Amino acid sequence: MGIVVQKFGGTSVASEESRAMLVAKVIEARHDGKDVVVVVSAMGRKPAPYATDTLLDFVLSVCRAAPARERDAIAACGEIISTVVVAAALEAAGCPAMSLTGAQAGISTDGNYTDARITKIEPRRILEALSDGKVAVVAGFQGVTETGDVTTLGRGGSDTTAAALGATLGAEIVEIYTDVEGVMTADPRVVPEARFQDTMSYTDLIEMANQGAKVVHLRAVEIAMHSRIPLAIKSTFSDSPGTLVADVARRAVATFAPPRVVSAVTTVAERTQLVLHGDSYGDTGSVLGVFATLADQRISVDMINVFPDRIAFIVASREAAAAVATLGELGIEAEANPGCAKVSVVGEGMRGVPGVMARVARALHDAAVRVLQTSDSHYSISCLVPESDMERAARALHAQFELGK
Repeated sequence: MGIVVQKFGGTSVASEESRAMLVAKVIEARHDGKDVVVVVSAMGRKPAPYATDTLLDFVLSVCRAAPARERDAIAACGEIISTVVVAAALEAAGCPAMSLTGAQAGISTDGNYTDARITKIEPRRILEALSDGKVAVVAGFQGVTETGDVTTLGRGGSDTTAAALGATLGAEIVEIYTDVEGVMTADPRVVPEARFQDTMSYTDLIEMANQGAKVVHLRAVEIAMHSRIPLAIKSTFSDSPGTLVADVARRAVATFAPPRVVSAVTTVAERTQLVLHGDSYGDTGSVLGVFATLADQRISVDMINVFPDRIAFIVASREAAAAVATLGELGIEAEANPGCAKVSVVGEGMRGVPGVMARVARALHDAAVRVLQTSDSHYSISCLVPESDMERAARALHAQFELGK
């Protein structure tokens, strides 16, 4: 029998009704002759009592300076609770199941608390559970160091757990169940014309994740791509086939069709542009000092443009004050321009195709959207715009590249 890894997010385990739908998905896969490994997130979102943020707030109310090791220890509890509840729900439905923490599942990580990386997986107990005819229910988002300390994998880490287990176990497919029916061409809250995509390439989904889309965690897609395991993005609450993410050769298509130049539009709000003026930024050491200092403070920067007389980049608005203060300690005055948003077009089909930037510029010009800054890669073009224009910009780009068709 083949192995299927099914990952269920917080909304899928949060209530008795949603857990019943989860159980039905698992039993259906078992009826199809598959061995099933289930990966679960913590139940619900704050202020739900077992949500990760609720647990973290609890320990921080005791000590605002609680060490990262202790924060990881309590953050991992939410997923452990979910494994027991889901295993019990499966047992109640007549489906044998066993709950496993990340450590019990054999997931080893480095010691980078709150954002650990998986270093190896020894799935002996998972395989034993499957050979005994049970569903293995594994706590996502967590692992254990060589010294036995619990670590967490960062936001979205349950997706990473599922993909890593799929790669280790040689799964036929990794199914990511959430509260949406698949990957859309844009955030429907921003672009009402957005549509679901039946298939996508790994590259496109990675670039979407890089540019702010929150459907699947970036590391999970990278693992799936490297191991060539298909991902299916589905809804727990419907029978929609969802979006299949796989190699072109593995997609079920009747005829060849070249990839779209642009496959999606992504948006990220609440950004602040920082501009550093000076005459020394042509010096590599000066540039290094700026970004190394921000990195030491764990301030993430994006859309970096370096010129001989200035540097421009963006940060999350919640980190802008800390970034300005940090640079001030270096004697660098930063001009902060809040109220910005990043709007990006994504598509593996744009590589080497001339005129894509021209179409982006025309669409935004015609929509009367002012472009503050740009950045690009082989598979994306990003524009920084006033946040008040974000929706208009996204809809203009979506229409320009005919993504609603």
